[in-house]
Amino acid sequence: MSTETGGEATRPTDPIRIIVPVGSLGAGVREDEVAYGLARGAQAIACDAGSTDSGAAYLATGKSKNNYGAVKRDLEILMKAQAEAGIPIIVGTSGQAGGDINLDWTRDIAIEVAKELGVARKIALIRSEQDKATIKSLNAQGRVKPLAPLGPLDDATVDACDHIVAALGVEPFVEALEQGADIILAGRATDTAVLAAFPIWKGAPWGASWHAGKIGECGAQCAEERDGSGVLLSISSDGFSVEPLSPTNRCTPDSVSAHMLYENSNPFRLIEPGGILDVTDAQYEQADERTVRVSGARWDEQPYTMKLEGAGGGAFQTIMLVGIEDPDVLRDIDGFHDRFLMALYQRTQQSIPAERLGEFHISLRMYGWNAVSGRRPPKGTEPPPEIGVLFVATAQTQELANEIAQACNPYFFHFPAVMDKELPSYGFAFSPADIPRGQVFEFKLNHVVEMSDPMELVRLDWVDLGALQASGMEVAHG
Repeated sequence: MSTETGGEATRPTDPIRIIVPVGSLGAGVREDEVAYGLARGAQAIACDAGSTDSGAAYLATGKSKNNYGAVKRDLEILMKAQAEAGIPIIVGTSGQAGGDINLDWTRDIAIEVAKELGVARKIALIRSEQDKATIKSLNAQGRVKPLAPLGPLDDATVDACDHIVAALGVEPFVEALEQGADIILAGRATDTAVLAAFPIWKGAPWGASWHAGKIGECGAQCAEERDGSGVLLSISSDGFSVEPLSPTNRCTPDSVSAHMLYENSNPFRLIEPGGILDVTDAQYEQADERTVRVSGARWDEQPYTMKLEGAGGGAFQTIMLVGIEDPDVLRDIDGFHDRFLMALYQRTQQSIPAERLGEFHISLRMYGWNAVSGRRPPKGTEPPPEIGVLFVATAQTQELANEIAQACNPYFFHFPAVMDKELPSYGFAFSPADIPRGQVFEFKLNHVVEMSDPMELVRLDWVDLGALQASGMEVAHG
């Protein structure tokens, strides 16, 4: 079924304007840009606060990549703007990963800012973290399906997760807005849903709302320049427009349409909870020097699914880093890598008894050559003037990882490219050379769960600062 309204009875007669102040809360909201959006009549502020881009550790541990001060600064700017304009603030994937710990951390910052500003706000907390028993039950019912390259889910994989979240669609945000939320802090959500929810709540077409959300999800990344943080989205019955919040920046049809390629395998179709955004027939037109007008997107309803992400800890690592300018090494980096790695494995196995060593792994990452891609450059490629070699030992305990690094230290410092020459000395970056990195975290779930009710896996909690102040009670937060 294809729909433009998703069941809403009315469409807006005036554009619904949303400030997207930054691509991720804590990355640097600009006060002057928010003021520009307010002057243009913005009715809501919405932005994402995290993603899976930086790896599994933030979900597994409940920690935020952005620090407390950075998130507080951005919230202060947004909540001051809210006090001036009386419009809602909507934040998704709170605290980087959107688990309950991440969400509560963000909640505490918002409460602190509200107290400092002397404002009473009704804060909705949309929780999307899942307990293991629920996921196992859903899996037993045949409602959990794998996404490539993973296979069917088993209970052991669920048990290996420290935290599991389900990515929210627009419906929980709409419910919170219906109940009068001034600030919405959500757990894990799709970036697009965070921005699409408000216009959909106001009756805008679903196709235009979801498309605007996708284009604006990273703030000014859909603009030509990188000197700004945010954009203003204006959604109406026949499409939407997007303009940078910075007066020195501009959007073009190329810069806007290109954002459909961002983190999306198909630039014309985007899968979201409950449907697919289809922009095959979308038109991108330069409305004025800084603004692009977009029309023609379609929302195709599909059976409702939510993406499951689960992360957990595994082995432990210790690292060492050297810089190498030795011309013998640089003449044959690939051959040096292979001989070097073999020697380090042999050194480890000679130095630590097998019964203690257990399963382990050593890798060498040749920065300046192929550490990022992992692919060996074509033959004939000119060698760099220097390389950085990162040693990574992975073992079942931190003590063993440390011991492997210490056993390899002499070889890592002196291993020659040519055996009959005097031993070289490479440049250790730090002393002591071995650096315990701690536990390795990884995503263990990459699945979707089939839903008949978008709210089935969602918990909506409230912090009503006004009611608590009126009753003389203190807010309890950890």
